[in-house]
Amino acid sequence: MSDKINKRKISSIIKHNASGWALLIPSLILFVMIVWRPILIGITYSTFRLQGFTPVEFVGLKNFSDVLTDTNFIQTLKNTVAYVFWSLVIGFPLPFICAVMLNELVHMQGYFKVTTYLPVIIPSIATCLIWRLVYMDGEGGLLNMMLYYLGISPMGWLSNKNMVIPLIIVAMSWNTFGSTLIMYFASLQGINQELYEAARLDGAGFFNRIRFVLLPHMKGMLLLMLIRQIIGVFNVTEQPLTMTGGGPNNASMSLGLTNYFYAFKYGQYDKSLALGVITFLMLLVLTFIYFGLDKRIEE
Repeated sequence: MSDKINKRKISSIIKHNASGWALLIPSLILFVMIVWRPILIGITYSTFRLQGFTPVEFVGLKNFSDVLTDTNFIQTLKNTVAYVFWSLVIGFPLPFICAVMLNELVHMQGYFKVTTYLPVIIPSIATCLIWRLVYMDGEGGLLNMMLYYLGISPMGWLSNKNMVIPLIIVAMSWNTFGSTLIMYFASLQGINQELYEAARLDGAGFFNRIRFVLLPHMKGMLLLMLIRQIIGVFNVTEQPLTMTGGGPNNASMSLGLTNYFYAFKYGQYDKSLALGVITFLMLLVLTFIYFGLDKRIEE
């Protein structure tokens, strides 16, 4: 009797959720085939010696060892960390500061939201080409033209190994500035305006309102955006590829660009897969941190 009741319950649950499963299953199949299947194949093939895209010999962790002992790996990893560092110095605080200023505006908020978002609609590659023209060596570059009119000798902007990564980060930050600002602004709009009014009545100035009202509310959002930006910048590839090709002297080479060169410049697909797995594991750790912070903030 209990078996019949259980079967009826299961049948009822299936009928009740049939439309949901009908919508979910195609997306789930596509997700598995397009995302997880290539990841698993890549992890498997990274333990083989490849001839083209065909595994010919199982080599275990040799590909990983070759990548990690490559003379350029440590320098490339340092460059990638430098990308993250400069993105946090240049690209992380500015959108938040501008969002706070925009939130304080009484007039023309719509105008500034539209104008700051416009660079976001420009494709990343196009942005890199625009900024490469800005940084161009000689008198043809926009920055050097400005220096020329000021009576200053032209500079080699992207050919300076000490400046190249911060300059690339400026271009990246310009491209993503608007979307980040809008996210901060949307979160700021969720703050109860009565708290601001109470702070004003208590005599709190602009900076005290930020300290005692705004920052406690925005702490979670700032942490999430911090981890999100680190994950995004850690995988930087097309910007150094388009603007410098990894130069000068590998000064702007990143892990993502090294991976690209392994595969499409040197034809070493096994090493490319091994480096991809290493990068994937690094990003996986950051992703778990991201979800852990997200869950803690929601609670």
